[in-house]
Amino acid sequence: MPKASVLITVTGSDQPGVTSALFEVLSRHKVELLNVEQVVIRGRLTLGVLVSGEPAVLLGGHDFHSEVRAAIHGVGLEVSIERSDSLPIIAQPSTHSIVVLGRPITAQAFGVLAREAAKLGVNIDFIRGVSDYPVTGLELRVSVPPGVGSELQAALAAVAVEQSVDVALEDSSLSRRAKRLIVFDVDSTLIQGEVIEMLAARAGAEAKVAQITEAAMRGELDFAESLRERVATLEGLPASVLDEVADQLELTAGARTTLRTLRRLGFHCGVVSGGFRQVIDPLAHELELDYVAANELEVVDGVLTGRVVGQIVDRAGKAKALRDFAHQVNVPMEQTVAVGDGANDIDMLAAAGLGVAFNAKPALREVADASLSHPYLDTVLFILGVTRGEIEAADAVDGLGRRVDIP
Repeated sequence: MPKASVLITVTGSDQPGVTSALFEVLSRHKVELLNVEQVVIRGRLTLGVLVSGEPAVLLGGHDFHSEVRAAIHGVGLEVSIERSDSLPIIAQPSTHSIVVLGRPITAQAFGVLAREAAKLGVNIDFIRGVSDYPVTGLELRVSVPPGVGSELQAALAAVAVEQSVDVALEDSSLSRRAKRLIVFDVDSTLIQGEVIEMLAARAGAEAKVAQITEAAMRGELDFAESLRERVATLEGLPASVLDEVADQLELTAGARTTLRTLRRLGFHCGVVSGGFRQVIDPLAHELELDYVAANELEVVDGVLTGRVVGQIVDRAGKAKALRDFAHQVNVPMEQTVAVGDGANDIDMLAAAGLGVAFNAKPALREVADASLSHPYLDTVLFILGVTRGEIEAADAVDGLGRRVDIP
């Protein structure tokens, strides 16, 4: 005689001993365990246990049902028992992950997102919280019908703009968890501000250089030519200003947490910058970065000449640097991540397996796989599937990390 299956669902206040009490009954009736799923939200438990056994025991056995109810009621929780023969034991894996970040995520924003997904036949299989600091983060595992991925991407992008949240859609295959190399742009990404403007301020040309930089980052000027024009304003400055500016660099909030966590995960980490090695190298050493690609300012007799030395790291050069780094560590391009903010990062983000636009100009947001608009670099980790709880648990072991008040 075929065996029957029943689903036992336990709900109530989470406490020690619930699972033990249930499985003590199940073991007495010699049922087979097919699946167990559990979630606890704010101390409220939902535990589902799928078992199979003789129909006479599971479907008609008064002793089995009454003993299960008595055991669960005895620990102060509720329980339901229902036949469950038709559905697959282990569901097919979700096809995609949607990460939603906001400060805050309103019920309206989430409702709009869910509605747009439903319009395209997208089913939400699973939802979990991934962060409560510095932003609220939710991850949705979803099943996307074939052929609607691009429509879903466009719909989610519209929701992000309309509802002031960040939304990232990613393939949920094993490749999402196989990323091994990440590179960051430096100016206005890994650090706050633009190094060239800090140098230009010492030459009295900050306003002019800032104007050129902004146009270049929007993609309105050729980067290489704009760099030469900006560097020309530095002619005659003593080389000592490079060390002075290096000492004044301010990391973007969450940068240390991000790099510390990525190293724990086994990532190779680097920077690819249109800035200058003389300023970036000390920071790269401090942060224990594996790779640096940047421009080099020409210095003659202790004075800046207003020129750069060698090949300029421009838009194409950034993409080449990423490929070179990946080749050096034998990492396929689909396992790479690039994070940047300007038009000169377009090729690099397009080449990476995952391209993340960080507080970026529109030209970059349009081509990025994910776009982040909050000024915290550790939000990149949530896109990679890392939770705030995992970050802080690892930090606690090492005696590191603390939360600071955010206005």
